[in-house]
Amino acid sequence: MKSRSSIFDFRLAAARTAPRRGPRSARGLKSKIENPKSKICSGFTLIEILVSLALVGLLLVALNTFVFSMGELWGQRTDVRLFEQHVRAVTRFLEHELRAAALPPAARANSTPIALQEVRPQNGITEKMLTFELPGGSRLFTWPERPLPEVVCSFQARSGEGLVLLWHSRLEKNFDTDTPRETVVTPLVSGLSYDYYDADTNRWTTETALKNDPQGKPMTPQRLRLKFAYAKLTREAVVTIPAPGEALPVF
Repeated sequence: MKSRSSIFDFRLAAARTAPRRGPRSARGLKSKIENPKSKICSGFTLIEILVSLALVGLLLVALNTFVFSMGELWGQRTDVRLFEQHVRAVTRFLEHELRAAALPPAARANSTPIALQEVRPQNGITEKMLTFELPGGSRLFTWPERPLPEVVCSFQARSGEGLVLLWHSRLEKNFDTDTPRETVVTPLVSGLSYDYYDADTNRWTTETALKNDPQGKPMTPQRLRLKFAYAKLTREAVVTIPAPGEALPVF
């Protein structure tokens, strides 16, 4: 049987050899214990939400102000843009119709497809007008019955009415006696003048009426000069009259 001193010595030696647990190991044990508050997710505070809403509201107000100001600036020149688009559309239409008249089959050999002829409009006053022929007609023509080919057309600028296109088909029964039909191309044309080129002096002259040569024969101008007017807006457009050649017209 062991003595009490030997048992005490054994316990003392075991206590000395056992690992010591300091503050770190204690904190490690505490970290392993589940914290019930860790399951609650953190979010925005009420002040942060109010500040975000205020910033978004200021951004929307600034965006609306910018959009309305740009719309107001854009709307101030609406009349100018529409007027200029109308001038370009009428100019392109006249160039297209005159080009179609200067090309075959309308332009025959040794002929003048675009010339001056005496035309009697519906008001009964006969005058010389720039006349040409469209084999397939035009999209502006409104026929009482089915459309007819070989349409003879003329231009006339009238005060208060605009640019008027006079037309009728050679295939109509009373072509020589009936007055041509009339279609207003645009009511915004306030004047029509004619440009003539003099090869001797190498100069252009603008005439308000159709010109005759020294022999008294009417001369076909090289260009048409149209004056457009709407409210306080005015524009001038020049349409070149094509001259027929052997193959393609010369512009």
